[in-house]
Amino acid sequence: MSELPEKQAKRLHALIQEAETNLAAAKELLISIIGDDGAIITPKGSPLEEVGGKVIEGVFDGQKMAGPDGKEYPVPANYASKSKLVEGDILKLTIADDGSFIYKQIGPVERTQVIGTLTQHDGAYYVEANGREYRILLASVTYFRINIGDQVTIIVPTDNQEATWAAVEAAL
Repeated sequence: MSELPEKQAKRLHALIQEAETNLAAAKELLISIIGDDGAIITPKGSPLEEVGGKVIEGVFDGQKMAGPDGKEYPVPANYASKSKLVEGDILKLTIADDGSFIYKQIGPVERTQVIGTLTQHDGAYYVEANGREYRILLASVTYFRINIGDQVTIIVPTDNQEATWAAVEAAL
């Protein structure tokens, strides 16, 4: 009779994990629609795409966007993490008339997925993969609930062997 409670506990654990996965997916979808800061992030070609204000295109460097003028623009870590931005992605920043920043990924670079192990040192998180170490955003660590030593699938730019940043695809 001891097998029945064990099977029930395993089934309950599986149901809870499935619910957590579905909840995380629902949150990601919501944020992709309304943005982390409440700003609507619109799909390309959407009627909402035309927002008044200044438009700047730049390159994502792993944490922020570098504009053509050399100026750096902050990219919300939760947006970068959930959008799985990688070094080299081209972003369009619209600074709306009310001063809000609306980012849109307009030129993703070619990507490669790699499996590695989460580490931490010098106050930052890294994934060791293929003999290299890639820095990842704290927002990814908290969003995916990963711990030091966990196996993680990361996304790196295919053609940039010098990349120091990666995006987290999934916790294994």
